[in-house]
Amino acid sequence: MALLDWRAAKHFDSSGDQPCVLCDKPTPLRSDRGKPVHKVCAEDWIDRHTVTEDDA
Repeated sequence: MALLDWRAAKHFDSSGDQPCVLCDKPTPLRSDRGKPVHKVCAEDWIDRHTVTEDDA
């Protein structure tokens, strides 16, 4: 399971919530690229889109 470290201030936007790009629910959190996304949504997306040895 992917675990992201989003303790840095850049992952919080104090200007207000925006819809998460993955679940559409409001969030003040931002990805490394500035996209609004919940940490758990991003971790789940990574898990579902990462190829492992078992997938090959």
